[in-house]
Amino acid sequence: MAETRKYKLIYAPEVKEHLKVIDKQNHGQIRRAIETQLIFEPDREARNRKPLDGGGLWEGAWELRCGGRNRFRVFFQVDREALEVQILAIGVKEKNELIIGKERIKL
Repeated sequence: MAETRKYKLIYAPEVKEHLKVIDKQNHGQIRRAIETQLIFEPDREARNRKPLDGGGLWEGAWELRCGGRNRFRVFFQVDREALEVQILAIGVKEKNELIIGKERIKL
């Protein structure tokens, strides 16, 4: 039986700023989703976890959807050799916009 390896979570410094625009009552829910979905097999595609299409903001990044109606987005990259997951950004999807920190991105 193959051994499941545990990945270390590393948050980019700007993630703190991203969280400031999200109600504090949702922070725990987002943290739990990150910890349960990304510590083991973070680069395995699942219903709420998919690689981003090429040419986006971050080369080789993935997206984790979480929260009620999948309203929150966590963007991350996986380093298999170092067993690390770098959390790049956390945002909120509202209708056809993605809000990451003070930035609004039309989808």
